[in-house]
Amino acid sequence: MKNFTQFESTTIAQGLIEKAIAYKHDPRADFGRGTGKKIGLIFLNPSLRTRASTQIAAYNLGMDPIVINMDKEGWALEMKEGAVMNKGSIEHIKDAAGVLGTYFDILAIRAFPSLTNKQDDISDFILNQFIRYSGIPVISLESAIRHPLQSLADMVTIQENWKGTKPPKVVLSWAPHIKAIPHAVANSFAEWTLGCGFDLTITHPEGYELDPMFTKGATIEPLQKRALEKADFVYVKNWSAFSEYGKILNMDSHWMITENHFQKNPSAKVMHCLPVRRNVELSDEILDGPRSLVQKQAENRIYAAQAVIDHLL
Repeated sequence: MKNFTQFESTTIAQGLIEKAIAYKHDPRADFGRGTGKKIGLIFLNPSLRTRASTQIAAYNLGMDPIVINMDKEGWALEMKEGAVMNKGSIEHIKDAAGVLGTYFDILAIRAFPSLTNKQDDISDFILNQFIRYSGIPVISLESAIRHPLQSLADMVTIQENWKGTKPPKVVLSWAPHIKAIPHAVANSFAEWTLGCGFDLTITHPEGYELDPMFTKGATIEPLQKRALEKADFVYVKNWSAFSEYGKILNMDSHWMITENHFQKNPSAKVMHCLPVRRNVELSDEILDGPRSLVQKQAENRIYAAQAVIDHLL
């Protein structure tokens, strides 16, 4: 695995999960492995957990993290091949990524989708331009279509909280939101959940079908109430339409998860990647109650990132 941008295999995933859990028990176990190494964290979009957790992960390995907010601190980048740069962009990705590849040992890139140019988004155009021209290992800190570090942390969280002898029933439930949200977290969660061999059910209103490349093998249940029956873990996340790309088709507040959804299922755990719109996607009683794993997921982001950096080193 030269780059960490998606689910690669069950074997690699399980190794990373076990490594992350081990680091959680002893964060500095491999301190010094990154001595003299530098990781560049390149943000084209905002971040809280991803930024802080990846920096801490690098420090835990003795590595030097350097953060660049490319949208505020760097030059406007031109991504297209053969562009005549006589408008707003100042530096071509070939030149910028090439330079970064000589400065750092690993690059980590965060680049959201446009939600307007479907073809560029589903090809992960921006992330792949950095991979193409940097010439060094690249970690996705969330791309146009995937968020693998979040999903790895989610798998760690499920493994820590599942005591059963058979694979858990996991439900990915769409939630309402006030604006159009990318598909990356939902795509990655489906990809990793299925890849790890869990029983996945996806529930959403009509028109919110995800890209089929991420959901093959999942049960699609349009009735949320039926989907939640006997669920062990419920992952709540909004996403915009994929077929009618980037559009909001539904704002039905009944899709917000509350305690009323679990009257017949008192043991189900609830997950969310954060940030969350309280009392829009999830109710306060869920987020602040005993079934919430949300803060545990956020903590596990550190050790997921640390496992990946260690693997690439």
